[in-house]
Amino acid sequence: MKTAKTIEEIRQIVTEYKHDLKTIGLVTTMGNLHKGHLTLVKEAQKNAEKVIVTIFVNPMQFDRPEDLRTYPRTLEQDLALLEEAGVDAVFTPTPEIMYPRGLKNQTYVEVPDLANSLEGALRPGHFNGVATVVSKFFNIIQPDLACFGEKDYQQLALIREMVQDMNFQIRIIGVPIVRHENGLAYSSRNNRLSPEELAKAPEFHACLVRMGDKLKALPDFRSIQKIIDESVNELDGAGFSTDDITVVDAATLSPDIAESKRVVILAAAYLGKVRLIDNLVVER
Repeated sequence: MKTAKTIEEIRQIVTEYKHDLKTIGLVTTMGNLHKGHLTLVKEAQKNAEKVIVTIFVNPMQFDRPEDLRTYPRTLEQDLALLEEAGVDAVFTPTPEIMYPRGLKNQTYVEVPDLANSLEGALRPGHFNGVATVVSKFFNIIQPDLACFGEKDYQQLALIREMVQDMNFQIRIIGVPIVRHENGLAYSSRNNRLSPEELAKAPEFHACLVRMGDKLKALPDFRSIQKIIDESVNELDGAGFSTDDITVVDAATLSPDIAESKRVVILAAAYLGKVRLIDNLVVER
């Protein structure tokens, strides 16, 4: 497995792959890797001859300084996992390499409708940071395809729209959520939960499953606020602090779901100091 810390180094690796006419798959991460990330790697390996993984804790996408400061950084462990998984190259730049003029002077990418709604409204600037760093990685590495997890449902939709709007010749592959046996979605943030909080955490997904069953029982999706309120009360009663539960069209992420046949529940809740997100697609 090759490793690169600078843009010049990773571009040299990419040049070698392209000289050999190899297709390139990309997986972007912030490190602290788990089974969910490795599933993205496996999917990329199914679809490309060479797979490159980026590890970069992107300061631009953090709306809370404490989150950036406490985000787990486990580079040596991550590199060992990726080498074992058969990854071909890893790019591990620093903020100084990605943003040499600093964040205040950095050109950024905005996907207006998706960046400022739903999760974007709760975390101002977050999706501009995501779109900017992903577009930079796309320009630096120029992959043929890139894999992103469906756990970050809005992020995946935003990247797909950005790729279309910016005319990137990159195929975006969405990969289903990877869960523990108890239903909890794999997340790097889970490592920050106390043992007591970790025992409570599966209730987050369980609540969404119950909510999904209630939605399926409705004649249509017109009157759902009561079900949302009940789910918020359930989560708060189980020891969470609900940040938001929203139901939108699964394809467009529009809140106008009266005629929708397929919707997605998007949920965010704090468990202690850790903010968890999850989602569940519901079909009629």
